[in-house]
Amino acid sequence: MDNFFVTARPEEVGIESQHITNFMKKLEVYNLTMHSILLIRHGKLVAEAYYAPYTANTLHRMFSVTKSFTALGIGLLAEEGKLSLEDRIIDHFPEKLPSEGVHPYIAEITIGDMLMMSTAHEKTTYKRWPDGDWVKSFFAIEPSHIPGTVFSYDTSSSHTLAALVEKLSGMSLLDYLRSKFLDEIGFSKDAYIKTDPMGIAQGGSGLMALPIDLAKVAWVVMQEGCYQGKQYLPKEFIQEAVKKQIETVVRGLGIDERQGYGYQFWRVRNNGYAMFGMGGQFAVCFPEQDLILVTTADLQEQPYGATIMFEAFYSEIFDKLADQPLPANAQAWAELQATIEKAAIKPLTGNKSSLTNSVNQQQYIFPENQMGLKSIKLELGDQQGKLYYTNQTGSHQLVFGLEELVVSQFPHYNWKCASSAAWADQKTLVIKSHIIDEEIGTITIQLAFKDSRVTVYMKKVIESGFSEFSGFVSGKLA
Repeated sequence: MDNFFVTARPEEVGIESQHITNFMKKLEVYNLTMHSILLIRHGKLVAEAYYAPYTANTLHRMFSVTKSFTALGIGLLAEEGKLSLEDRIIDHFPEKLPSEGVHPYIAEITIGDMLMMSTAHEKTTYKRWPDGDWVKSFFAIEPSHIPGTVFSYDTSSSHTLAALVEKLSGMSLLDYLRSKFLDEIGFSKDAYIKTDPMGIAQGGSGLMALPIDLAKVAWVVMQEGCYQGKQYLPKEFIQEAVKKQIETVVRGLGIDERQGYGYQFWRVRNNGYAMFGMGGQFAVCFPEQDLILVTTADLQEQPYGATIMFEAFYSEIFDKLADQPLPANAQAWAELQATIEKAAIKPLTGNKSSLTNSVNQQQYIFPENQMGLKSIKLELGDQQGKLYYTNQTGSHQLVFGLEELVVSQFPHYNWKCASSAAWADQKTLVIKSHIIDEEIGTITIQLAFKDSRVTVYMKKVIESGFSEFSGFVSGKLA
């Protein structure tokens, strides 16, 4: 249902419009690549910004936010009596256990241990497993420590819990959640969860959904599972899921990640909790202030990007909340709307003086190299350009705007991307492509020209694939 949240001006719920504008501008100062920002207080949606080419209707990869959805599935099955958090996980998956027997540490792991990231594994197991059975990897990979003792982030744990939800419910993870409450709250019909090679929902990272979907789920969770007077999610489980179950002070990257962990929910400062996803996918709840912040982004190039975003939010909005409505401010409201209207992923900008004329339409060839790059040719117009390149996957062309974003499909991978280029100096052209599809990340290509030669540096900041876009090579005119 589209009317889940009433819309209102920020002042009506004790937030100054100017403070939201200041927050958005501070993120821009730090060059954070935001994709959306939603702010909800007292059940009212007071700010909703999408950074072009993203729109309100663009499904976004939510990465580890998916873990919180998996936890809700486990809570619902516990309410049905189909499992207990004290159950040993091996008892639910006898068919996945190694034929030579299971390690004693693995045998100890309970569903509760898995929910609070306190398994026996130091890291995700399926990334170290030779075949496509991700669930089997959880039971077969050698453990590193006694379960139920320390926090150790393990996405294979969440994935195995998703497999358990699907096994016990007889439905896909998302369909099970739809049947229980997502359909009732108007969760997107087009949303889906990517599956592993065995067809099991990637319960640790695979959710594709809208930012407003996260806001709706966060709101129901903040109401302890209740919506319009009906209890959709088990209240006691929700209460346990969002409170600190285990310490994270040693493992967290930023200060908010060091506040503790519940059942696939993170604790944050100011007595809040959150669904966290890699790269800036957040749904953060502050029950005492009746406030929810939802963001989607690509902060992977900035290790402390999430910390910067949180600090900006706390200083510009959270610390300035009022407990009562504020007087209307038409000018500040208009400025906020203008800021939201022009929100967009920023293209590269640079030097106006360049070697365009001397390198345009010239083909450069390369010796054998780690990237498998064989040749490149630039075609540069007034506003757009193309990079023609040949590598081990064939001959391709990447379209980009000159100091403006152009949306296209990234060659070979056929994922939607938004690409721009600019001359960093007279002899150096930089092309940057934002992948905005089932994967989120960036591919950056630097071309540095010297007489009849060129050095190409490629950098990929994306979770999977694109290994051919990483490294250096020098070549010469054909």
